[in-house]
Amino acid sequence: MYSYGLMMGLGFLIANYVAVKEFARKGLDSNFANEITMIAVIFGIAGSKILSLIENWGDFVRDPIAMAFSPGGLTWYGGFVLVTLVILWDVRRKKYKFMKVADALVPALALGYGIARLGCHFSGDGDYGMPTKLPWGVDYSKGIVPPSVAFRDFPEIADKYPGGIVPDNTPLHPTPVYEFIAGVIIFFILWKLGKKIAPDGKLFMIYLVLGGTERLLVEFLRLNPRLAFGLSEAQLISLVLIVVGLIGLARYRNPAPGMKS
Repeated sequence: MYSYGLMMGLGFLIANYVAVKEFARKGLDSNFANEITMIAVIFGIAGSKILSLIENWGDFVRDPIAMAFSPGGLTWYGGFVLVTLVILWDVRRKKYKFMKVADALVPALALGYGIARLGCHFSGDGDYGMPTKLPWGVDYSKGIVPPSVAFRDFPEIADKYPGGIVPDNTPLHPTPVYEFIAGVIIFFILWKLGKKIAPDGKLFMIYLVLGGTERLLVEFLRLNPRLAFGLSEAQLISLVLIVVGLIGLARYRNPAPGMKS
């Protein structure tokens, strides 16, 4: 669990460094980048915890104190949505352009997210993937949530093993590492494009498509319950973000009258 907190903290620090540089490059107040980092720390963790409690409502009702104050149990999209809303309010209060600020933030967001995901990998908190025979499959037997526990609610996987229990030393897809790699790649794409892309908001839309696609794909390998159409909650949210991003990019490609391109 300490490694999770360490990598999350490192992710915030590096994301803040990148955001400060990007704000300066776009002619924005670098101090505002520091303020947004604090918003992300506070409301990102709060939003992630709130969505996690909603997802595990039965466990929360049975033991609300333990669930609410557990250091684990954070759901990324809950934090993403709440932080976006708070930043939108703060940006309007300061009379900045939200899309310009969003463009300056997304490279840092992609990189910080990827680094934080390594915390899940090192702690073995159950955010790993399905069993695999690939040579880079990882043994998470020493994780805080070993496979024998994590797969209890996935009989379609567990029933393939003797006694319906997945051995703790079963090699699994290291999906947090996949997300770290994807986050670094997306960061470099956004950082490069950010030097030349206009108008405001276009880079943010590209991030929604890239980030949403990354999460959509990795979820096919990840250990998460399926809600509808064989897709997980994260995949359904990812599809919404991808659609929003594609619609936004289409508007920039075919701007409405009076819209700057």
